[in-house]
Amino acid sequence: MASNASAVTFQSLKKSIENKQFVPVYLLHGEESYFIDELTNLFADVLPESERDFNLYTIYAQESNAATIADTCRRFPMISEYQIVIVKDLQTIKSDQLKPLIEYLSNPTPTTVLVLCLRGVKLTTKTLPSAVKAAGGVVFESAKLKDNQVSPEIQAIAKDLGLNIEPKGIFMLRDYVGTDVSRLYNQIEKLATILPPGATITPETIELNIGISKDFNNFELIDAIAEKKIDKIYRIIQYFRSNPKKNPTVVTASTIFNYFSKLLIYHYTRDKSPASAARALGLQWDSQLKNYITGARNYNAFKVIEIISAIREFDSRCKGIDSRQSEWDLLHELMFKIVLAEGNIAI
Repeated sequence: MASNASAVTFQSLKKSIENKQFVPVYLLHGEESYFIDELTNLFADVLPESERDFNLYTIYAQESNAATIADTCRRFPMISEYQIVIVKDLQTIKSDQLKPLIEYLSNPTPTTVLVLCLRGVKLTTKTLPSAVKAAGGVVFESAKLKDNQVSPEIQAIAKDLGLNIEPKGIFMLRDYVGTDVSRLYNQIEKLATILPPGATITPETIELNIGISKDFNNFELIDAIAEKKIDKIYRIIQYFRSNPKKNPTVVTASTIFNYFSKLLIYHYTRDKSPASAARALGLQWDSQLKNYITGARNYNAFKVIEIISAIREFDSRCKGIDSRQSEWDLLHELMFKIVLAEGNIAI
């Protein structure tokens, strides 16, 4: 078996499983169920079908106990190099009842690969993770994606499926799907079944096969706002209004807020060379910097502060505070406040 990896990601763990580089025990926990499900399926497929009846055990913890799990792990494989023991929903066994399993981990059977799963649950106690690590095992937390992790994840998924993807395509998918990893994989896998290996996912590909407009989306809206193209801004907003399910105002407002928040950082970044500015803004590609350079010419720092205040007011009014207008009327009004901002702020 392979040695313990101190830091592990989904991709690296997936690769090690596919290469059959195992450690004695894996503890998979966390709020993002998708990664745990995928890894569990990989472990279940490790053995040839002819060996699974005797060497693959799937145990549901709510129907078992720690002693039974430990006894199963101490068995030896039949006509196989190892046996796989997958324990699902381990969180249903109380921590004070895990002693037999902890004792097993102090001397794990070298021919057993034990996979402990806590699907959708983040483990808060340290006893089990410490025992797993002491046994030479791996602890993997499947955390929900943060907003700034979505773009790299989309790129990683595409690469894993043998595809490339254009920056605008990444933005479109991120904007449409958000942080739902399962939906991200499903949408990109859909494209992978259509495109040849090594192909590039373009905005046109996404529009044709997923139904996201390449011309009317938040990516294009930010472009229009940065360039102060008023006609284009209102055409996009009108399209959103006619397709509300695919273009929720909360996502649009969040995208605009993020843009102007970073634009304010850009204004106060001393070194505005492309590399330094991109680093200060946390951008992945130099091409993303264009909107900030353009936006800085059209909106000085005082205007940006006024606009950020207007976005916050929009958010509270959408929640019914001091307003009975529809969210779409409020969004229309917000665009008006953005393009006509004068930088009048109280100092």
